[in-house]
Amino acid sequence: MKNFALIGAAGYIAPRHMRAIKETGNNLSVALDLSDSIGIIDSYFPQSDFFSEFERFDRHVDKLRRKGSKYKIDYVSICSPNYLHDSHIRFGLRNNTDVICEKPLVLNPWNIDGLMEIEQETGRKINNILQLRLHPAIIELKNKIDTDKSGHIYDIDLSYITARGKWYLFSWKGDISKSGGIATNIGIHFFDMLSWIFGKPKSSVVNITTPESAGGYLELEKARVRWFLSVKDSMLPKEAIEAGKRTYRSITVDGKEFEFSEGFTDLHTKSYQDIISGNGFGLAEAKNSIEMAFNIRNASPVGLIGDYHPFCKKG
Repeated sequence: MKNFALIGAAGYIAPRHMRAIKETGNNLSVALDLSDSIGIIDSYFPQSDFFSEFERFDRHVDKLRRKGSKYKIDYVSICSPNYLHDSHIRFGLRNNTDVICEKPLVLNPWNIDGLMEIEQETGRKINNILQLRLHPAIIELKNKIDTDKSGHIYDIDLSYITARGKWYLFSWKGDISKSGGIATNIGIHFFDMLSWIFGKPKSSVVNITTPESAGGYLELEKARVRWFLSVKDSMLPKEAIEAGKRTYRSITVDGKEFEFSEGFTDLHTKSYQDIISGNGFGLAEAKNSIEMAFNIRNASPVGLIGDYHPFCKKG
């Protein structure tokens, strides 16, 4: 049984990590969050120690390390705000633990280079949660593309709208210096999926970027991609609104809808199983999507060109 520490225990994604730790037969020894609203922990590890001050958490983790292998932390799981990931990853490595970090691993490509050096110095491993790579339908699509030797360039349309309330822009997620903006905060897993399946990016154009929406065009080795991301409820298509849904996701490949709405429930647990067995996704796997999101964030929008996207006219 492995001992885990969890940073960002009150966050949206943290319960999936708690569940994964429990379902893989491991123990959450200690958790940290600046907020003390973490009652969800009672559903998984009610006996876990908890701190709301990083300094006391740091001291406790060090104390466990000094008590010996039975008590020391084996993994630090990171669910904190995006801009803190780099610092919290370093904390884990310097405390002689492996790390499991949510997306985005870091905000800037050069942060990965720095973390690679610390990995080598400490001999520890950084693992990134890239759960879409474990989805059966996505694996099937990748296998299909990999076996296609015709040189065909696929046309992809990606739309992801996940409505958020007014709180979004007032939280750290609405601060581009902390979240990385829309392309990083809600788009990073799609950019990872696309580059994993269709190859490295060759060029990128950003047509629109606001605090709530972004869209553009990517050329990958095997695909041309039009993409659109938004947290505005006014961008939801009519069918989603009529169905009472606040999230809409659509990906078409050469005009055919690619369906992968089901099968997400256990992907964090599967990620943990792979990581603990030594097969997690590391720094090298995360780099493409980090670079793509960074370039989008720092690009100058060229404006809409023609019938760019069916939802843009609604905003």
